[in-house]
Amino acid sequence: MSELQFIVPQLGIFAQGTAAHHFLEFDLRPGVGPADAIGSFRQLRAPEVSSGGINIVLGISAEIWRAVAPSHAPHDLADFRPISAAGGRGAPATQHDAWVWISGAAADIAWDHARAATQRVADVAELVAEQPGFPYHDGRDMTGFVDGTANPPTRLAPHVALVPPGQPGEGGSHVLVMRWVHDLAKLWRLPVDQQETVIGRTKADSIELVPPARPPTAHISRVQVDDPQGHELEIFRRSVPFGTVSEHGLNFIAFSGERKRFDTMLARIFGTSGDGLADRLTEFSRPVTGACYFAPSLNALAEVGGPE
Repeated sequence: MSELQFIVPQLGIFAQGTAAHHFLEFDLRPGVGPADAIGSFRQLRAPEVSSGGINIVLGISAEIWRAVAPSHAPHDLADFRPISAAGGRGAPATQHDAWVWISGAAADIAWDHARAATQRVADVAELVAEQPGFPYHDGRDMTGFVDGTANPPTRLAPHVALVPPGQPGEGGSHVLVMRWVHDLAKLWRLPVDQQETVIGRTKADSIELVPPARPPTAHISRVQVDDPQGHELEIFRRSVPFGTVSEHGLNFIAFSGERKRFDTMLARIFGTSGDGLADRLTEFSRPVTGACYFAPSLNALAEVGGPE
């Protein structure tokens, strides 16, 4: 690749202000090879799929991406591994071959394009899981707390979310996809001040508590982590709520230029980091899915996808 060629990420990763989301996961059909699959998934840029103000982000499993683009695969690229910890905490691995995130201005538009995307790749892949999502009360999680407060500002988000220039997979992003189901009745039985110690922020105005008011088991305490040099291990969160009255929670979506940030965060959440502590939020919310994907740069997709 020419040194003068710009690396273009999947810009939907950073698209803000969308009111409707649809998450799709696919497995390759029997007999379909990874190269044929990538060629078909690249067609998601066709007008009937990507027009009308729709944003599309494509993620590929580590196994599939390494098979078609070994030179564009980060060294730390890996699929999601199940997590099992004391006290029944943990997360299942529900890894699939591809993940597509469609976001847009309205639920009907997102649904139309999700259906079009599924039809566009039906020759190579079967839809095996889908989940719509939506913003809730100006950026709050269904618990009532503001979500994603530790996100980097938009201008700095690419530095957090993308593999740095010069590294294998440059301009791409590791993606963590989990669906968390909340037990709101259990959480809301606690007085608000006790709910705040679970999260580590005030509920009304989202002011971060400071120790000792914020215990080491608070959610904020567990997911805000510094490296040995004192720099925060940031991730770029794009989570949105989902659900019905009977089952609801958070589609947790995060992007990172390094896989280890996810592993460190998950170990601290579930209590496998070696310090004997776990995130109290796991008493009130549990993951029912877990997968990791790689969202390659548009350059890499164009290179490995074959002729348009």
